[in-house]
Amino acid sequence: MDFDFSFAVEILPDLLRGAVVTLEVVLAGFVAALFGGLLLAVARQAGNAPLRAACTAYIEFMRNTPLLVQIYFLFFVLPLWGLTFTAITTGILALGLNYSAYLAEVYRGGIDSVPRGQWEAAGALDMSPRDTWLRIVLPQAIPPMVPVLGNYLIGMFKDTPLLAVITIPEMMQVVKQIAGETYRYNEPYTLLALIFLAMSLPASFLFRTIERRLRG
Repeated sequence: MDFDFSFAVEILPDLLRGAVVTLEVVLAGFVAALFGGLLLAVARQAGNAPLRAACTAYIEFMRNTPLLVQIYFLFFVLPLWGLTFTAITTGILALGLNYSAYLAEVYRGGIDSVPRGQWEAAGALDMSPRDTWLRIVLPQAIPPMVPVLGNYLIGMFKDTPLLAVITIPEMMQVVKQIAGETYRYNEPYTLLALIFLAMSLPASFLFRTIERRLRG
């Protein structure tokens, strides 16, 4: 089938509106994952064994069950227990909860890379746990994490088509609707791939820039 440029131009505004929704959901989900992953990583470093076990169980559950199943659970099962969220909120929650488990492992790797002597030196200086984390541990642990965090952000972008199953009007949902109504697949899916590429490349460039600056 030939590529119809006039049809591509005609559907482009709808796709860009879907791209805005995709971007909003990804950014909100990634911020949630950043904070959630950090909380999980810090909790696992605590001396409380039940808390550490609960965090480990959560991380293993989220990493070893499909994201699609988690999306269905949040959207269709939780309402049976009286917890109902909008589709977009469900999408943000699903991405944030799923990726927080992966980012917790990234944080753990970064935290473990801080030499034990640094922790002992902070204790010898009688620093509070808060100052130890904010002034000693995290400034050393975060730079090595940046490239991995960038990869997970791009991975989250590529997972957003799964959100079409709960009718979030992101790009895949828009493309499916256009293709279903017009029976044309060449233009919408080609534009979908190009827009994903256009959104992922700047994110990759941004994280490489941050990594270079952190390394001085």
